[in-house]
Amino acid sequence: MSDRSIVSAAAVMLAIVVSSVPPGPQAQAVLAPTGGRGLTEVHGIEVGHYTLTERPTGCTVILVEGAGAVGGVAQRGGAPGTRETDLLDPANMVDRVNAVVLSGGSAYGLDAATGTMRWLEERRIGWPVGAAGVVPIVPAAILMDLGFGGKPTVRPAADCGYRAADAATTGPVAEGNVGAGAGATVGKMGGRPMKGGIGSAAIVLPNGLVVAAIVASNSVGDIIDPETGQVVAGTRTADGTQIADVRKLLRSGAIGAGRNAAPRPAENTTIGLVATNARLTKAEIHRVALMADDGYGRAIYPTHTTGDGDTVFALATGRWDGQANVAVIGALAADAMAEAIVRSVSMAETSEGVPAARDFGTVPARLR
Repeated sequence: MSDRSIVSAAAVMLAIVVSSVPPGPQAQAVLAPTGGRGLTEVHGIEVGHYTLTERPTGCTVILVEGAGAVGGVAQRGGAPGTRETDLLDPANMVDRVNAVVLSGGSAYGLDAATGTMRWLEERRIGWPVGAAGVVPIVPAAILMDLGFGGKPTVRPAADCGYRAADAATTGPVAEGNVGAGAGATVGKMGGRPMKGGIGSAAIVLPNGLVVAAIVASNSVGDIIDPETGQVVAGTRTADGTQIADVRKLLRSGAIGAGRNAAPRPAENTTIGLVATNARLTKAEIHRVALMADDGYGRAIYPTHTTGDGDTVFALATGRWDGQANVAVIGALAADAMAEAIVRSVSMAETSEGVPAARDFGTVPARLR
């Protein structure tokens, strides 16, 4: 690697770290005018959460201001729960997305998107259909958290999606035990998980290009910090007092092969979204979604299992006039997604007796 490449890589990682923390004086100077907001660093994007009080679960809504954004999706997990993903295929007609919903509650949680559609329709936002008005375009994905909190009949419904949309702002994205991440857990391959949650991160380049991510981490696998290779949150030892490191368990044979070791589909799935202010075609944003999925592979081990419904949406708002390079944007999207995943468990708190990374002292120094 050349000296120039080393400097460039360092600058990108610095941008991730700076744009993911609360905006102090220095951050505001570097990232003006938006300042460390996470996904809402992308102008035209708003984020709202709604968290149920009866059981830790909820939904997260990403709204696009104006006429919408070009959308794409990558779905590689073995147990997906999604809505309107076929529409995002580059071969299909509709090329604008008005909102994306990430929800807990298993397939029941897909109903949250109906509430978001109603909120948009009331404001006449959506795909124009002549005298019939508009049809809001709202893709959605769910994670499986029904077993968390002991009340599986409590799950996000249409009113949850409506309230999350109504709460959406351009302010800093709330992280941790909120919205779709409220009932999320990680590290379930060994049977003793830790708390997952919502995380968000952004990369802001000097030329004005912004690439950002939001994610609800609810994985079978452990969460690994790509910068250090250390486990931030994951399956715990038999006495529950330490992180076991599923990489070591699998390689040593401590977790057996065969059906008894298979991840249970009713407990998992990581769902997220990346966005950029670049102007991209539907095929190009589809490629960005595919590349952003690499962030899962960097920060979750193992990922895309038969028990995970892992899904990544992507949006391009087109508000930046610079020359868009899909390879660069996709690479940065993977970086932002990996950082958002690490943040999701670093900002989480103990819930329902399930400990968080901060209880184990494993939160990376840059995020403390």
